[in-house]
Amino acid sequence: MALLNIIKKGDDTLRKVCRPVDKITPRILTLLDDMRDTLIDSEGVGLAAPQVGILRRIALVIDTNDNDKMYELINPEIIEREGEQEEMEGCLSVPGEWAVTHRPMKVTVRAMDREGNTFTVSGEGLTARCFCHEIDHLDGKLFIDEAVHVLTKEEIAELFDEE
Repeated sequence: MALLNIIKKGDDTLRKVCRPVDKITPRILTLLDDMRDTLIDSEGVGLAAPQVGILRRIALVIDTNDNDKMYELINPEIIEREGEQEEMEGCLSVPGEWAVTHRPMKVTVRAMDREGNTFTVSGEGLTARCFCHEIDHLDGKLFIDEAVHVLTKEEIAELFDEE
């Protein structure tokens, strides 16, 4: 396994739409394993393939209600949305920036696993927000694009000084 370089805002790769995965190959399996190691090392809750420079529709999401569970999502799509939430969000590819985003409170995602089997999974709260955030990455979108409010440097300093 290897730790991958997480690319940052300003890299054009983050703005490109990713290609679907047509076949599960050893290369895809290695990418999933390397992304898992990279996500754990970064202490984030989600990671999408374009964040490590790979334009394929692959994302990983940690279930924030069960930190032992990590979803490997190949060709994910949101098939159901319920409710709404406005919460603060950040991104490994946009370090030091935070914004309030408007997301569904619950989402259901359909995806393939590493064996090529289709499955569905639902997430609420932060997990739902993370599903949306990572799938946005696969479409070349960043959380700051449609944020309700991007925090200023002063607001960020105040927020993190209080914690």
